[in-house]
Amino acid sequence: MEQNILIIGSGFAGLWSALSAVRLLDQHDRTDVRVTLLAPQAELRIRPRFYEPNVHGMRAPLLDLFAVTGVCFVQGLALNIDAEGRKVTYRNAEGDEAALGYDRLILASGSQLFRPAVPGLAEHAFDVDQIEQAARLEQHLFALASQPESISRNTVVVAGGGFTGIETATELPARLRAILGDDAEVRVIVIDRGAQVGAALGDDIRPAILEASRELGIEWRLGRSVAAVDAQGVVLDDDQRIDAGTVIWTAGFHASGLTEQISAPRDASGRLQVDSYLKVEGMADIYAAGDTARAATDELGNFSVMSCQHAIPLGRHAGNNAAADLIGVAPQVYSQPKYVTCLDLGAWGAVYTEGWDRQQKLIGAEAKTLKTQINTQWIYPPAADRAVALAAADPSIPVA
Repeated sequence: MEQNILIIGSGFAGLWSALSAVRLLDQHDRTDVRVTLLAPQAELRIRPRFYEPNVHGMRAPLLDLFAVTGVCFVQGLALNIDAEGRKVTYRNAEGDEAALGYDRLILASGSQLFRPAVPGLAEHAFDVDQIEQAARLEQHLFALASQPESISRNTVVVAGGGFTGIETATELPARLRAILGDDAEVRVIVIDRGAQVGAALGDDIRPAILEASRELGIEWRLGRSVAAVDAQGVVLDDDQRIDAGTVIWTAGFHASGLTEQISAPRDASGRLQVDSYLKVEGMADIYAAGDTARAATDELGNFSVMSCQHAIPLGRHAGNNAAADLIGVAPQVYSQPKYVTCLDLGAWGAVYTEGWDRQQKLIGAEAKTLKTQINTQWIYPPAADRAVALAAADPSIPVA
C-alpha cells in the first residue's frame, strides 16, 4: 500500500523538504512512498526581495521541477490538521473542501507579518509581507506621480526598524525618485521602539546603517511607536503627528496559524519546538521546517531565525528525516553553527557580517555584490533537472 509524505507549503522550507524526501527515497529505491506538496500555487515566491521594485517578477514556477522529480503537487489552501486522524483538510482552487491523508507530515507553511490592533493600520498602511501586498504598495507609489506636489506626497513612514524595515527604508529614496523625478525632495522616516538605530542587529552593524541613513537621507524616530494611522499619515505614542501619503508596516512576524492546531510547545512567535531531527516535540509523525520551527542550530543556545538562510537547510533535513523515519533508515541531525547577515542598504551598498555577534566582514559595494548574488541566484530553486535538483537537496551540504 502506498504511503504518503505530505508537505504543507511551497516556500523555501517546503520546496527543499519535498526534494530532499524524494532524494532519500530514490537512494533506497522506494517507489511505494509518494511525496505530496500542498500549496495555493506551484511557485516559490522570493519573499526576501519584496522590498525591491518590480515585485511581480519575484516568483519562480515549480511545476516543471515537480514533474521531473516526481513530487505530487496539490493546489489548495490548508485549513485544518487532524493529527489524530492523520489528515489535512484544504480548500481547492474551485473553492471546495477536500482532504489528504498522510503517514508523515511536514509543516512548512511559513509566517506572516504581525498586525496589532493599531487604529487605522488595516485600512491605511501598506506592507511588503506577501507578493500581493508588495504589488499593492508598488501601484500606490506609481500613483503618487499623478498627485499634486506636497510634503505629504513625498513622505513615507516606515514603521519598524528591524531587518525588513531597514531594507525597505533604504531602498525607498531611489524608488521614489524614479517615480517622482530626480529632483524630488523625498522624506523617508523610520519609526522604531529601540533606543538606538538597528538595536536588534548589534553594535558592529550599526555604523553602516547610520552612514547609509545619512547619505540616503533616512530619518529615524527612536523610542517611539505608531499609535494610529490615517489616510494622511501617522500619530506617534507621544502625540507627534507626521503627515505622510504612504505608511509601510514592517514590525514583527508570527508563524503560520496552522501551528496552533498541533498540541505541542510553541514559542512567543508561534513556532513549534522541534528536536534535532526536526520532529515536533511530542508528535510521532509530524515535522516542522522553516518559519514554523524553533530548532537549535548549535550547542551554544542559538536557534533558527525566520529567514531563508535557515529555511533551506531546515527543509533539506525535515524532508530527509521524515522519509528516513517512514522507511526505517537513520535520520540526520540538523546543525547549522555558522550564521551570517547580509543587510541591503539601498543605493549606499550593503553590509555583511558573520557570527551571532555580527562581526563585520564586507561593507559598501563589495557587500552589495554579495547581496545581489544571494537575492538573484543563490536562493532560487534548482533547474528542472532531476539529478541536479536532488543533488542540491542533500542535507549534508555545508550551509552558511
